[in-house]
Amino acid sequence: MIEDGKKVRIHYTGTLSDGEQFDSSAGRDPLEFEIGAGRVIPGFDAAVRDMEIGGKKTVTIPSSEAYGEVREEMIGDIPKDRFPAEMELTVGMPLQMQGPQGPLPVIVKEIKEDAVTIDANHPLAGKDLTFDLELVEIV
Repeated sequence: MIEDGKKVRIHYTGTLSDGEQFDSSAGRDPLEFEIGAGRVIPGFDAAVRDMEIGGKKTVTIPSSEAYGEVREEMIGDIPKDRFPAEMELTVGMPLQMQGPQGPLPVIVKEIKEDAVTIDANHPLAGKDLTFDLELVEIV
């Protein structure tokens, strides 16, 4: 069991339930993080804790231990006239809005006649995530 405060270096590949890959450390340095520091999603941290150097495993992390469920209050309409007239909005387009705590990444969900529906949920919210893990070292 790897204790809180230890740093680990791990290679990973993350996929969705349909097999689509959303992230990977392949071709890059391994991901380095401190166990228990809250720098990675809770389920990822928990999955690495019982690994040994050189060990490999596949783990599926439910959305509740990943990026959480989709929160409806994070989806809303903004009047179209609040966007620059020359801006070509498209569904799926990432934007950055100004929130109370600073910049907030959002995605355009729908374009209506007089408003734009935006979604400030994390793109992986509501999704179970599968990771292939390989513990490279404990630093």
